[in-house]
Amino acid sequence: MGCAGNTHRIPGRRNWTEFKMVRRTAALEENHCIMTPDKEPVVTNLWFFCIVILIVGIIVQVSGENELRVDMSKIGLTHVPKDLSPRTEVLDISQNYISELQISDFSFLSGLKVLRLYHNRIQRLDFSVFKFNRYLEYLDLSHNQLQKISCYPVVGVKHLDLSFNDFDALPICTEFGNLTQLNFLGLSAAKFQPLDLLPIAHLHLNYILLDLGGYYVKENEAESLQILNTKSLHFVFHPESLFSVQVNISVNTLGCLQLTNIKLNDENCQVLINFLLELIRGPTLLNFTLNHMETTWKCLVRVFQFLWPKPVEYLNIYNLTIVESINEEDFAYSETALKALKIEHIKNQVFIFSQTALYTVFSEMNIMMLTISDTPFIHMLCPQAPSTFKFLNFTQNVFTDSVFQNCSTLVQLETLILQKNGLKNLCKVSLMTKNMPSLEFLDVSLNSLESHRLEENCTWVESIVVLNMSSNILTDSVFSCLPPKVKVLDLHNNRIMNIPKDVTHLEALQELNVAFNSLADLPGCGTFSSLSVLIIDHNSISHPSADFFQSCQKMKSIQAGSNPFQCTCELRDFIQHIGQLPSEVVEGWPDAYKCDYPESYKGTPLKDFHVSPLSCNTGLLIVTIGVVVLVLAGSVTFFCLYLDLPWYLRMVCQWAKTRHRTRNIPLEELQRNLQFHAFISYSEHDSSWVKNELVPCLEKEDIRICLHERNFVPGKSIVENIINCIEKSYKSIFVLSPNFVQSEWCHYELYFAHHNLFHEGSENLLLILLEPIPPNSIPNKYHKLRALMTQRTYLEWPLEKSKQGLFWANIRAAFNMNLTLVNENNDVKT
Repeated sequence: MGCAGNTHRIPGRRNWTEFKMVRRTAALEENHCIMTPDKEPVVTNLWFFCIVILIVGIIVQVSGENELRVDMSKIGLTHVPKDLSPRTEVLDISQNYISELQISDFSFLSGLKVLRLYHNRIQRLDFSVFKFNRYLEYLDLSHNQLQKISCYPVVGVKHLDLSFNDFDALPICTEFGNLTQLNFLGLSAAKFQPLDLLPIAHLHLNYILLDLGGYYVKENEAESLQILNTKSLHFVFHPESLFSVQVNISVNTLGCLQLTNIKLNDENCQVLINFLLELIRGPTLLNFTLNHMETTWKCLVRVFQFLWPKPVEYLNIYNLTIVESINEEDFAYSETALKALKIEHIKNQVFIFSQTALYTVFSEMNIMMLTISDTPFIHMLCPQAPSTFKFLNFTQNVFTDSVFQNCSTLVQLETLILQKNGLKNLCKVSLMTKNMPSLEFLDVSLNSLESHRLEENCTWVESIVVLNMSSNILTDSVFSCLPPKVKVLDLHNNRIMNIPKDVTHLEALQELNVAFNSLADLPGCGTFSSLSVLIIDHNSISHPSADFFQSCQKMKSIQAGSNPFQCTCELRDFIQHIGQLPSEVVEGWPDAYKCDYPESYKGTPLKDFHVSPLSCNTGLLIVTIGVVVLVLAGSVTFFCLYLDLPWYLRMVCQWAKTRHRTRNIPLEELQRNLQFHAFISYSEHDSSWVKNELVPCLEKEDIRICLHERNFVPGKSIVENIINCIEKSYKSIFVLSPNFVQSEWCHYELYFAHHNLFHEGSENLLLILLEPIPPNSIPNKYHKLRALMTQRTYLEWPLEKSKQGLFWANIRAAFNMNLTLVNENNDVKT
């Protein structure tokens, strides 16, 4: 334990305005933002209003805080700035060149609470300069050149530091007796009077700092000082002078005592002991601290011997320098109240000395806790008799594997810390613990421990429950050399690539830290049946297995962020499982869990990575494709069988082609002498359909039709009439049917029309299939008809009335253009 030191800085405190704003916002949301569904618009508007108010409040708060706190330290000021905001509450103008303070400097800062003026050049202080600062609580004027002060009642001050100045006597005002809230008081003086502190004797202070750097010794004269009530007392002496202060100081309720800058030799060692006589006499002093102490080994042992029977329970020495020589000294380990000795940072300026003389003094101490850290000690002796040590901390020494080997006297030791030493052999470390039956906590982190050469069997004491072996060079084989009942295991920052699945002796393990290694997957809990805390961040885990969550049912906390996650299909199950866990279970979720690959997803939080189940499941993809193909095939079959889809498609295609051809017929062809839009060739057996269906429909659209029974010229041969009708018609329509095939004249008409088609180079042949014609029913001599049936598209006459509209649309499309026709009397008709 150590006394709570004072840093001469105001601690950070929560801004009360911000706290009230958050409380008001939370209350608003609680009272008004939980509504029924029929009030959703109101909820939305209210949420928007709350957010706007919060943002504006934060902006005002930040600007307000900048205005309330002013830091103008280290900028070379020679006087207090006049342009400060009157709302300033915290003002730091330390480490400048200010030499004088005036009332006008602070009179307008009515809300000033904290004022830091340390490390300036102020020589005189009149407390009346603060008479308008009634809220002033913290005033630091240390490290100036103050010699005199003028008193004035300043009631509300809690922290007043006048230390490290040039005062001759203690700067105490009678008005200080009214500082009922005063907690910290820092003073400087070169001499004392017994009643110097009488004006504040009735105050109950927490901390008094006395700077005696300028104190001068009076020959044959011992001064005295009475300090009535304080919990902590801190003396600071001159860093370069031998300790020579001869003052009898008595304190009633002292709990912590600190001395800084103690320089001793064998001659003046007794001066320090005399100084401490009155201070350490009281039963309430439990904690004694020595800072920056330079002494001989002999004097240090004398100080230990002096303190041993005293009521001090905790002795702390920071920055100890040992000079001159180290020889064996007698030490009587009598009954002591001392529980703990802590020595941090020992500098040994003695290079040739007896190791036994140095280490024996510490190893034989009959106390519970010993800390010797940041020292050049290379070894520590095993106590000669059963030791009372329960806690040993030898951090940052140069101990080797030989320390405490075959040591059977540390039977009460519960905690051993050997951090930052020169340990290398893990097996020897385990053997070191064999004779420590009470050992529960072992810290051997930050060493050079190796585990890849485990030639010997590891023999750990079974009592170890917490083991820290972080920051070593351990590999996978370390798991075969662990205490059997360890509950908390820290192996972070090693060279572990895999956790073996055959580890069977760690059933008690509850917490495992393997961060900053090279692990490629999460370990299952089949090996660690009691595991509840796992820290495995900063490894090489790219595809963590989702099976982890099934085998680790007792998991209360997992920290697996900052790994190079590959956001592919294999990661879906892991993301789903970890996203369902409470936030207090998954440490760092979702900020620390991000994609590292592929490049397109790099930096994307895992919670925002989504991929469809179909693209990740090959079996499901095949089934889905199969179902789609089957549905498509069924649909096509249905349309073909019941809706005659192919017929519709052919008709639409024919209509489109017809429209295209009519638009691309050369103008000179259209300007020839035509008398008819179309010549119709058909079998006499099909005349009923032609005269009752085809002809009326076409003539209704002003399409002139040429029929043999009404347009053949009497007296001319049939062949000549056929040729004349075909040549005088824009198109030739052939109504195909089995009857047409059997008609020889129909075949002649078809022959001449086909001949005219090639001769004119046009697309003026239109085939209508009235009835299906089996291919084998066409005689071989009608090869023209057979060729046309296979090479040209034709329009099929549908029997269903629902389809006949599309049929007539295709017919009309074939004549969708303006023609100049000439009648038999050579009259032109458009």
